[in-house]
Amino acid sequence: MTSSPGRPPAPAARTTATASATGQDPAEVRETLHVQGRPRTMTVLQVLHRPTDHPHATPDESPTAPPTTTPDAGPGTAAPAPVVLLLHGSNQTGEKLRAFTGRAFDRLATAHGAVVAYLDGHKGHWNDARVSNAFAARTEGYDDVAFVRAAVERLVERYGGDPARVHAVGYSNGGQMVIRLVHEIPDLLAGAAVLSATQPAPENFAPHETRDRPVPVMFVHGTKDPLVPYAGGMASMWGFRPRGLGLSAPETARYYARRNGITAPPATETVPTGTPAGRRARTSVEATRYGEPGRAPVVLYTVHGGGHTVPGTRRAPFLMGRTDLGFDTVAATAAFFRLPGDRAGRPARS
Repeated sequence: MTSSPGRPPAPAARTTATASATGQDPAEVRETLHVQGRPRTMTVLQVLHRPTDHPHATPDESPTAPPTTTPDAGPGTAAPAPVVLLLHGSNQTGEKLRAFTGRAFDRLATAHGAVVAYLDGHKGHWNDARVSNAFAARTEGYDDVAFVRAAVERLVERYGGDPARVHAVGYSNGGQMVIRLVHEIPDLLAGAAVLSATQPAPENFAPHETRDRPVPVMFVHGTKDPLVPYAGGMASMWGFRPRGLGLSAPETARYYARRNGITAPPATETVPTGTPAGRRARTSVEATRYGEPGRAPVVLYTVHGGGHTVPGTRRAPFLMGRTDLGFDTVAATAAFFRLPGDRAGRPARS
């Protein structure tokens, strides 16, 4: 099943907003969009000027009103901000992904000035890139590509997002949805990050109308992922409920390198994770980087010993496998997307 090729009209939306008291904490706005007649929701985070700090604030501008200012880039500025979309895993929502990662991706708003949106799938899932998808999002015909287009349109029009700097991050089922976006609407994306998901095997690849425009892609995958095998094969829920065949994580990285026109061999390096001297690390991280001048890069962070987790955020439940807490996935994402520098003065690690 493919998405509607045309761009949907600007959807109507109901908006509520809650803003924190400090200028560097993000305002949270709950948005409801109507996409093809169906309500779709997302939570938007954006660092705003407080009215007392902004030189052009008026008395009726309230921090609890829907945002009309741009991210906190400095007095009097109106530069568009990068946009980062967060797509959750199976049986999650945007808020559950936010909790699962300890709100670590909020830093992309607070430290890097991005407009961050946590999107909600239908009944906890996405109509993703796999033929084997049997979730309600697929069986009930939800067009999640159109939802992403509508979400980006809203973030650009209402929140000052930069349409040339739209990035998508997906975990697990959300990673499979990002894979679909890369193939169907690559013109919308300046970069993508896929966490704990691999390219579906050719017989399990759902999109039929794909486009070949190169997109920079970053992958993070644990070698002991109990749900999506690092070595490829059948994804499942701990051996039950098969989710279809996928390539291995290294094969996935090679696939995107070829797709981006990269023919040079990759460079591989160990990534320091801050394990104290004399202490045996249970996990380690290795970066495999594909790149050539003028080509969109691809990088795979292999988390040796890692599970179906997001390293450097919050320790996942035992059944998900081991969480590496030394590698900073959020900082690596910010560096890969070339987001503005850390506002707290800490360089992003890549």
